[in-house]
Amino acid sequence: MHVADLLSKRANLTPDREALLEIETGRRYTYRQLNERANRLANFLQQEFKVGKGDRVSILAYNRVVYLDLLYGLPKIGAIFAPLNWRLTAHELEYILRDCEPAVILVGPEFTGVAEELRRLAGEGHPLQGARWIALDGAGLPGSLPYDDLLAQASPAEPPRPPLVGDDPCCILYTSGTTGHPKGALIPHRQVLWNCINTVISWGLTEKDVSPVYTPLFHTGGLFAFLTPLHYAGGRVLLASKFDPEASLTIIQAEKCTVILGVPTLFQMWTNTAAFAQADFSHVHFFINGGASMPVDLMETWRKAKGVVFRQGYGLTEVGPNCFSMTDEESALKAGSVGKPVFHSEMRLVDPESGVETPAGQPGELLIRGPHVTTGYWRNPEATALSFSDGWFHTGDMAYRDEDGFYTIVGRYKDMIKSGGENIYAAEVEAVFRQHPAVADCALIGVPDEKWGEIGLLVVVVHKNQPLNEQELEQDLLDFCEGRLARFKIPKRFAFTGELPYSPYGKIEKIKLREKYVPQTSAHRREK
Repeated sequence: MHVADLLSKRANLTPDREALLEIETGRRYTYRQLNERANRLANFLQQEFKVGKGDRVSILAYNRVVYLDLLYGLPKIGAIFAPLNWRLTAHELEYILRDCEPAVILVGPEFTGVAEELRRLAGEGHPLQGARWIALDGAGLPGSLPYDDLLAQASPAEPPRPPLVGDDPCCILYTSGTTGHPKGALIPHRQVLWNCINTVISWGLTEKDVSPVYTPLFHTGGLFAFLTPLHYAGGRVLLASKFDPEASLTIIQAEKCTVILGVPTLFQMWTNTAAFAQADFSHVHFFINGGASMPVDLMETWRKAKGVVFRQGYGLTEVGPNCFSMTDEESALKAGSVGKPVFHSEMRLVDPESGVETPAGQPGELLIRGPHVTTGYWRNPEATALSFSDGWFHTGDMAYRDEDGFYTIVGRYKDMIKSGGENIYAAEVEAVFRQHPAVADCALIGVPDEKWGEIGLLVVVVHKNQPLNEQELEQDLLDFCEGRLARFKIPKRFAFTGELPYSPYGKIEKIKLREKYVPQTSAHRREK
């Protein structure tokens, strides 16, 4: 079975069951209607645009039902879905488009300016010169064709399908590029389907579950955390094009959502709304955080204030968004842990330098193997070779496993500071400081130091009602971490800022912080 079959088989089993509510338009789609839309898209691309097996198709737009047309329709003709991160500039997108060379690009009305700039950047011989452009929802893009007209004129019947195997690419999802140029992770058909199987089995999803999608559909979390697993199980999805804290709480309650994914920023924004105190989440089976680690005290706020089950998730583009699981009871007992490996997956923790497996309680790099893992990177054999050894994918994340087999993510291996011969994991330090009542958010980065080689600089966002000045607050923060952190882990410098730079999926972009603070900082230095 391939992704080409996922929606068509579900539509055959439960054709009249509601599959999707598009929140902004209020339109509701059954499985039959979604599948017919996917068929229409596949047919007009195949017949009118000659798109076939291996061709790439991209979209630059906010979340809308068209993403599902592409996600489910392109596999029916063997084409590859390559969605674009709409938060990137035209220059950044030009690199991605030059790399993946899409045959067709769909553009929403909100991004016509970016699309026109991309056209200007594409000189003679550029891959974009041969691309066909399709306008969504009346987008005024010269030379483009209207999507709704193409869809309406196409046949709703299943298109002729090319032969496919499990390793054939279904999607190309570009990584955030926090350490350089983004890489196109190849998401094969088997990865999508085994993520569905793992999620349904390990998380206990059923046809009665309902989940909202507030994360962008150019990201693995938006596409594969709940959307495809729930459609595999026969559940229902709510799709939002934008996030509004108050309105989203209203729709979650009105539609009686049962499983809800968010990132730390979303959960904090919900907590800060006036509606949070009165919100009724009795219909919710569990909330789960993804994208970046969530402070344990924020989870506890939700548990105590609303009596809900709250889990910490873990995933990567290359291995899928759902790699661990735990029971409802364990989620409170093991707060901060991501749980145990999902059913069809293997995990190892190894010393990143020696490759030797680490014992319980000792951090090691997380390696993952299973049918839910990528085949590698698009047109990048060097990066592919560096990421695999003996079939194991090197995540680059450091974690430890306790005596009960529960994993806790420590942080990125590359997000480790080596100070005076000691390893300091940024995520561990940040988690402590986020517990301080004056700290709204923080990020630890390493800066060069003549004595220690490297020392920690903590960049802090303070709450608006913070009464202390920066010098007083710095001393208060130092006093706070005494007894909570070993002395070598305590930051030697502090900097205060109004906000931190975030990626589209809630991860702090530390490369931008280093660009700002590493060359020169006026923050204070302390001796060990």
